[in-house]
Amino acid sequence: MDHPTSTEPTATATDPVCGMTVDIATAKHRATHGGTAFHFCSARCRERFVADPVAFTRPAAAPSACCAHGHAPASPTGAPAASAPGTQWTCPMHPEVLTDQPGSCPVCGMALEPKVITADEQPNEELADMTRRLWISVALSTPVLLLAMSAMWPGQPLQHAVSPWWLVGVQALLSTPVVLWAGAPFFARGWASIVHRSPNMFTLISLGIGVAWLFSVGALLIGWLSPASIPDAYREHGVPAVYFEAAAMITTLVLVGQVLELRARSQTGRALRALLGLAPKEARRIEPGGDERDVPLAEVVVGDRLRVRPGERIPVDGKVIEGASAVDESMISGEPMPVEKTVDAAVIGGTLNGTGGLVIAAERVGADAMLAQIVAMVGEAQRSRAPIQQLADRLSRWFVPSVVLVAVVTFVAWFVLGPEPRLTYALVNAIAVVIIACPCALGLATPISIVVATGRGAGTGVLVKNAESLQRLSEVDVLVVDKTGTLTEGRPVLATVHAVAESTEDEVLAFAAALERGSEHPLAAAIVHGAQGRRLQIGAAQDFRSITGEGVLGRVDGREVALGNARLLAREKVAQGDLAGRADELRAEGQTVMWLALDGRAVGLIGVADPIKATTEAALAELRADGLEIVMLTGDHRATATIVAQRLGITRVEAEVLPQDKQRIVEALQREGRVVAMAGDGINDGPALARADVGIAMGTGTDVAIESAGITLVKGDLRALVRARRLSRATMRNIRQNLAFAFGYNALGVPIAAGVLFPVLGFSGLLSPMLASAAMSLSSVSVIGNALRLHRARLS
Repeated sequence: MDHPTSTEPTATATDPVCGMTVDIATAKHRATHGGTAFHFCSARCRERFVADPVAFTRPAAAPSACCAHGHAPASPTGAPAASAPGTQWTCPMHPEVLTDQPGSCPVCGMALEPKVITADEQPNEELADMTRRLWISVALSTPVLLLAMSAMWPGQPLQHAVSPWWLVGVQALLSTPVVLWAGAPFFARGWASIVHRSPNMFTLISLGIGVAWLFSVGALLIGWLSPASIPDAYREHGVPAVYFEAAAMITTLVLVGQVLELRARSQTGRALRALLGLAPKEARRIEPGGDERDVPLAEVVVGDRLRVRPGERIPVDGKVIEGASAVDESMISGEPMPVEKTVDAAVIGGTLNGTGGLVIAAERVGADAMLAQIVAMVGEAQRSRAPIQQLADRLSRWFVPSVVLVAVVTFVAWFVLGPEPRLTYALVNAIAVVIIACPCALGLATPISIVVATGRGAGTGVLVKNAESLQRLSEVDVLVVDKTGTLTEGRPVLATVHAVAESTEDEVLAFAAALERGSEHPLAAAIVHGAQGRRLQIGAAQDFRSITGEGVLGRVDGREVALGNARLLAREKVAQGDLAGRADELRAEGQTVMWLALDGRAVGLIGVADPIKATTEAALAELRADGLEIVMLTGDHRATATIVAQRLGITRVEAEVLPQDKQRIVEALQREGRVVAMAGDGINDGPALARADVGIAMGTGTDVAIESAGITLVKGDLRALVRARRLSRATMRNIRQNLAFAFGYNALGVPIAAGVLFPVLGFSGLLSPMLASAAMSLSSVSVIGNALRLHRARLS
C-alpha cells in the first residue's frame, strides 16, 4: 500500500445547452442522442435539449448563455472575475454546478467556492465585495432610519424645522443607492431564479425589497403630482406613507447576513488548509556529489535523497535510508504517540521529526503525496450528499412558491379585513412574510455539517469518501473484520521452516522464496525477507500462477513447485503425509501454515506469524461497548483464526473463506436486517467492502480496498474507527439540530410575520420587515455556527 487513494481526475462533461462543466459522477440529468450520452446541469437544460437535440449537436452550435438553470454564473458585480488557471468553482449545496470562474450558484444563488482547497487561503472576492457594499449601506441607511423615526422624537423638532416633503425626499435620495447598488446582487440572483424557474432565498429577498422601494417611490411621485390623492390617514403629515427605511434596512441586514455567512463558510476548510500547511516549503536535498542544498519543494522528484534534521517536518512521502528517529504523525493519524522510524520505514510528508536525524528517499511527491490525496478525497466527500439531505431537497422545492402564496393570502386578508390604513398593513405584513422565510438555512443544514465533519475527520486519521457512509456508520450494528492487516500488523514474519528428512530447511525456504518473489502478498514478503536474512540464493520462477484463496504455482530450476494451503494440495492431488500433525501444532501457536510441494510431493512447511496490532484489543473492546457485534472473516486456517479470535475476545469466526464467500457472508447478515460495516485491507476484500453498508479500508492496505470503501483509516488502526463512529454520530446529531432549527424557525416565523398574533396581542404582535430581515439573516448564520461546533466535538 503506497497511498490512500488514486489520483485519477474526476470525469466531467460539457452541458451542450449552456456550456457548463458537469461532474459525470454526480450529474442527475442525462439524455442520449445518436448513440451518444449527454449530461446536463439541470432539468431545464435537459428539457431544451430533448425538445430539439439537433440544434445543440450541430458543429456550429454554440452553448447558450445559461448555466444550471439558464444563465452563466457571474461575479457579484455582474462581470466574470479572474481566477487562477485551472481553478474550478462549485456550489456547496449543488455540487453538480461547476464553472471556471467565481460567481453565484444559478440554482440557489449562493456564492461559489473553489473546488480544490489550497494551503494558502485565497482572497475571497465575494466577501470583499459584500463587505464593501455593507459598509456603504450602513453609512446611507442609518440616517434614513433616523429620519423615518424622527416623527416619534419628543416635540418632533425636524418636522417643525423643515418640510416633511424634504424629509421624505432625503430618505428617497439616500435609500435608492442602497437598494439599487448595494442590493444589486440580490436583484440579479432573484431575477435569474424567476426567469429560469429556480426560486430561492434571493427570490424572496428581491421581491420584498423591491416591493417596499417601488411602493414608496410610487407613493412619493403620486403625492408630488397629485397631493389630493394622499389617503386621509396620512393627510395630517402632508405626505404619503413610504417605506424607504424598510427597503434600505432590509438590504443592509441581508448584507450583514451574507458577510457573516461568507466568513463562517471560509472557516469550513480550515482543517484541510491546516493539513496542507504542514508540508514545508523547502527540502534539503543531497546531491550526487554529496553536497547539500535547500531547494523548493516543487523541485523535489522521486528518487531524491533528502536530509531531515531534528525538529524539522518531513518534506515528502518516502522511505528512511539512513538514521533513526521518532516521528510525530498525530496530524495524520490522530494518535499522539510518536512512531519509531528506522531504515526502510515509510514516512509521510508533513509529519514532524523528533530528535534524530534522517535521510529519506523521496517516493511520492506533489499530487501523489498522502497529504494531497487526503485533501482530494475529503474534497470529494464534502461535495457528496447524505441520504438525509433528500428530505430538505423535497421541501425546498416547494418552499418558495408556498411562501409567496402565504404572502399573497396575507396581503388579501389584511386588505379586506384589517384596520385602516388597510393597504399599509397589507403591504407591510406581506413583505414581512416574504423576507422572514429563509430556504437557505434549510438547504445548508446538511451540507455545511458534512463539510465541517469531513475536514475534522481528516485531521484525526479518518478519511470519509462520501456523506452516505458517514451517515450510515452511525447506524451500524455489526462489524465484519478481515484478520490479516486489519486485526494484525499485516507484516508477517517468518516463524518456522520444517522439512521432511530428505530435504533441508534452507532448500524448502529457497524454493518457497523463489516462487513468492513475484507476489505482493504480505505472507510472500515475509518468506522472501526470511530467505534473504539467511543469505540464501533465490532462484527465478517461471510459469507463475496465483490461485486466489489457495496459493501459488510455478517452475523453479526445472522443478514443479506448489506453495499454499491444504486446498491447493487437494487440487494438485498432493498427499499431506506426516506433515499434517506438525501443521496442526504450528496453527495452535497462531501461525499461518503453508505447504511446499516439489514435483507433486509435499516436502516441507512454512510457518508465518502475523502479530496482532497492539491497539486492536482495546479498539475492539470500545466498539463492543458501543453495541457492535464483531465478526472475523479470514481465508486462514480455522485453527489459526481461532487462536487470534480467542486472544481478542471475538466469538464469531468465519475461517477458510474465499473472497466471494466474504461478500456472501456480508449479504447474509444484511438479509437478517443488520446494518453491516466491513473493514479490510486487501484486494480480496474489495467485493465485500463494496457490498457492505459501510466499507472501511485500512490506509496501509491496497488501492483496490480503498477504492471500494467509503471510509479509510489512514494508519490502519481500528482506534480510528472508534473516532469515526463518534464523528458520525456527532454529525448526524448536528444535522438533525440544523434541520429542526430551520424547520422550526420557518414554522414559527412565517405565521407571526403574517399577523396571526394580532387578534391576541394587537399591534405589538406584528413583525416589522426590518426585524424579519434580521431574523432571516441570522437563521443561516446560526445553522453555520452550529455546524462549526463539530470542530470541537470530542472524538477520543
